[in-house]
Amino acid sequence: MKERTKLILIVLIFLICYYIPWDHSIIRQSGLEAFMMLQEYAREHVLTCLIPAFFIAGAIAVFVQQASVLKYFGAQAKKVLSYSVASVSGTILAVCSCTVLPLFAGIYSRGAGIGPATAFLYSGPAINVLAITLTAKILGWQLGLARAIGAIIFAIVTGLLMALIFRKDDAARTTGQIYVPDAENKERTLVQDALYIGTMVLILVFAAFAKPAPSSTGLWPAIFAAKWYITITLLIVLVLMLKAWFTKNECKSWLDATWGFMKQIFPLLAGGVLMAGFLLGRPGHSALIPEHYIQALLGGNSLWANLFASVAGALMYFATLTEVPILQGLLGAGMGQGPALALLLAGPALSLPNMLVIGGVMGLKKTAVFCCIIIILSTIAGMLYGVIAG
Repeated sequence: MKERTKLILIVLIFLICYYIPWDHSIIRQSGLEAFMMLQEYAREHVLTCLIPAFFIAGAIAVFVQQASVLKYFGAQAKKVLSYSVASVSGTILAVCSCTVLPLFAGIYSRGAGIGPATAFLYSGPAINVLAITLTAKILGWQLGLARAIGAIIFAIVTGLLMALIFRKDDAARTTGQIYVPDAENKERTLVQDALYIGTMVLILVFAAFAKPAPSSTGLWPAIFAAKWYITITLLIVLVLMLKAWFTKNECKSWLDATWGFMKQIFPLLAGGVLMAGFLLGRPGHSALIPEHYIQALLGGNSLWANLFASVAGALMYFATLTEVPILQGLLGAGMGQGPALALLLAGPALSLPNMLVIGGVMGLKKTAVFCCIIIILSTIAGMLYGVIAG
């Protein structure tokens, strides 16, 4: 962190401490809500949801070669394969909205078609494995599933529309095979890597398995009763896999990558939770912003509410995962399900700083069209989901 940034943070903290009327009842209630929400996250979501997801993200970052993914965007790759890889690249590469920009610039400048390149640009952060996991755990599996499916469809549709609109410009560009480094040789097979990552996914699923409703019967209550036995068994299997298939250096690289995700994301997430709790409160608990303001702007499933959520998501910058606690507060204050999905689909790949970088890579006109496509698709998806969920 630069010294100037540190000074600005110190000044901001001083001004907050000096000027905010902490003795006011609403401010005190909002401050209490901020820490109550942070406690709720610590108790219900960190150990059983976030920690396993961090280990999965670290494994993907270390053991899934980016070269194996990026090579499919070149001019010689088949279109079906290019868009298929681009649309799911977020789960494979586990990149955030910042990390995806240099990757996008690299593949686009080295000859990737604008269709696969922009599909990758959207998909990269939109279906980040951490974001999808936390969305499903905190906001509900329905919204998490809608976010994942919507992101994949959006990536393909956005790429196809960009390729169609700018087909003449794309054909005039100098294209060629994208240069990517050779993937490292390793002794493990693809099946072994899949079993290793799949085991961690199962650990996440069972550790975070929610308690079924009291009236539930059959399989789900039985799974919940046995969840910790299953989780411990899977952990033992994972340890045996690590001892048999991985070297000490590989395990160290995996732990280093996992720690890198943790130290990058945990402070941002904690700050986002505190801010969301202070401004919006927990569901059913009021805080600084009155609920009727949220209901007026984002309540229901109107065209205006979904469009407002899409534009706000596209312009705002969300640090990794902070959109989840913010939406948790907004939903508790009366935000509709449709606008919530619209914001989730528009927000990850776009922000005002992000747009400036994209504009420098592919020009103002293409950037404007790309952003408009995302906003329009997000608005439509929000309205459709609002009808289904409502």
